[in-house]
Amino acid sequence: MPRAIFSLLSLAILAVTSFGCSAITNKIDQMTGVSEARRLQETGEPATARILEIWDTGMTVNDDPVIGLRVEVSRADGSVYTTTIAKSLVSRVHIPQFQPGETVAVRIDPQNSANVALDVYQYR
Repeated sequence: MPRAIFSLLSLAILAVTSFGCSAITNKIDQMTGVSEARRLQETGEPATARILEIWDTGMTVNDDPVIGLRVEVSRADGSVYTTTIAKSLVSRVHIPQFQPGETVAVRIDPQNSANVALDVYQYR
C-alpha cells in the first residue's frame, strides 16, 4: 500500500512540475516574441526586410537579447512598406547581422501585413 501511494504521489508531482515548466516556457515565448515568430513561420508569407533601426528591449533569455526593429518590408509582389517588429529573440552570435542597412528574412501575417516576424529558421 505505501508503495502505491508513493507511486501516485510521484506521478502527481511529475505532472504538476511538467505543467508548470510548460506554462513558464509559454509565457517566456510570448514575452520575447518567439511564439509569434513560430506561428508566422507556419502561416506567414516569406519576404525580406531592410533594417532601418534596432533597439534593445532590456530583456534577455539565456544571455540572448530580445531586440526591437523598424524595418522596410519588400514583398514578392514588389510592394514595400515600413513596420515595426516590437520584439524578437536573437542569438547574440547573430547580432552583427542585425544592423541598420542589413537585409533579413521575415514572415508576414497574411491577415495583417503590419504583423511581421523574423524568419526563425534563418537565425538560430
